[in-house]
Amino acid sequence: MLTTSLVSSMQGEPRATHDIDIVVEVLPGKIEAFLGEFSPNDYYYDIDSAKAAIKTGDMFNILSLTSGDRVDIWPLGTSAFDQSRFLRRQTVVLFDRAVKVSSSEDTILMKLLWAKMSGGSDKQLYDAARVYELQLDVLDESYIALWIEKLGLEKQCANMGRFLDSNP
Repeated sequence: MLTTSLVSSMQGEPRATHDIDIVVEVLPGKIEAFLGEFSPNDYYYDIDSAKAAIKTGDMFNILSLTSGDRVDIWPLGTSAFDQSRFLRRQTVVLFDRAVKVSSSEDTILMKLLWAKMSGGSDKQLYDAARVYELQLDVLDESYIALWIEKLGLEKQCANMGRFLDSNP
């Protein structure tokens, strides 16, 4: 599932990003098969780092040798929120390919969570506000409110309000 800045640019206001974040459900014994889909002539990755990341739930990278682009691979977490947002992923067409992306609600929540974890990143709050404003008519606000409370994101939600063009 594509997530964070790339997806918030699709659902909110487009902006440049330096990486692509993908959440994957990969079992430890299947990491070689997963990485085998990326030709070593075109991509660089460290198999040992990837195996360790899958075991610990940390992120690992795949780098394009031709463009220098970086893909951050995040193993699917076991928290209730991680499981919920993965189940709620949506299919969109991107460059003539069907891809799974996080829902707008989960994009907002992840941006607020990243803001919390980074100590209050305005960039994350701004992205969340833009998605909120542009998707307002289709958002499940009760779902957002539930997870704001469960994840302790009340402060980040209030701070996001500074970036809203209107006061819904």
